Amino acid sequence: MFNVLWLQSGGCGGCSLSLLNAESPDLMTRFKSTGINMLWHPSLSEASADEFIHVLNDIISGEIHLDALCLEGSVMQGPNGTGKFHILAGTGKPMMTWLEELAEKAQYTLAIGSCAAFGGITAAGSNPGDACGLQYDGKEVGGLLGTDWQSPSKFPVINVAGCPTHPDWVTDVLSQLAMGDLRTEHLDELNRPRNYTDHLVHHGCGRSEYYEYKASAEKLGDIGCMMEHKGCIGTQARADCNIRPWNGKGSCLDGGYPCINCTAPEFEEPRKSFTETPKIAGIPIGLPTDMPKAWFVALSSLSKAATPKRLKDNATASKIITPPGKQN
Repeated sequence: MFNVLWLQSGGCGGCSLSLLNAESPDLMTRFKSTGINMLWHPSLSEASADEFIHVLNDIISGEIHLDALCLEGSVMQGPNGTGKFHILAGTGKPMMTWLEELAEKAQYTLAIGSCAAFGGITAAGSNPGDACGLQYDGKEVGGLLGTDWQSPSKFPVINVAGCPTHPDWVTDVLSQLAMGDLRTEHLDELNRPRNYTDHLVHHGCGRSEYYEYKASAEKLGDIGCMMEHKGCIGTQARADCNIRPWNGKGSCLDGGYPCINCTAPEFEEPRKSFTETPKIAGIPIGLPTDMPKAWFVALSSLSKAATPKRLKDNATASKIITPPGKQN
């Protein structure tokens, strides 16, 4: 069996809620099929507080082998580096101390969600709780465990980033680890699993035709492309949200909201409204990461000149008002 321990610290629990919505197959079927044994999870386990603490101590003593330690939520280091903002109930010991000790026992340590990976929402603003990620503090390597830390299996912290994570991102990486199929080269430059970060959120977006012709939405609820005016950065965000949407159907863009690049460090501090596109001389600053600006400007001008009337009509409407038909 592949033993997994799941802990929560400074966060909202949204990644667990997302995980519980795994389907085709459901979560427990997925775990059973790859031999994953959840030692404890705050939303799934029936163990009492005493039983839970006993499990932790047995892991530390070596009586229970721990394959994967999963943390959801940021590490709360405050006040003044003591970690006393999050004392693990019944132990009198800060959660961050438990995490340091358990990470030395686990063959792999996973940061589940952008809070655990980079600090996330909990680290936003003045960060009074001194929140950080397991091995990153925002964009900087370090965090709780330090720059050069590696697990007993010689892996860095695996950052399953997202706010929240897609259930498949979590079950995929746990299944790969359980079957011995994940290697360090399967992680990207931020140690996120490449099985979802080798894609852009733009891939599979239902608004792609509007993007190609630069037929843009002007307000939330419009069905046109949201990059030009409404802050969407799906052409830069690394994730496959529109290729395998939540529950087979949903994504932020499908729900009418722009992509905010929640798999990236410091997405929570955009220095602007999430629904605003910063521009210089009328040109969006947030262009596709792998396209030269001059090309984008030239192609945009040509695209807008060739935009079909159908797309112009529909881009600023909340539903399709002009269906496909013959050229006017």
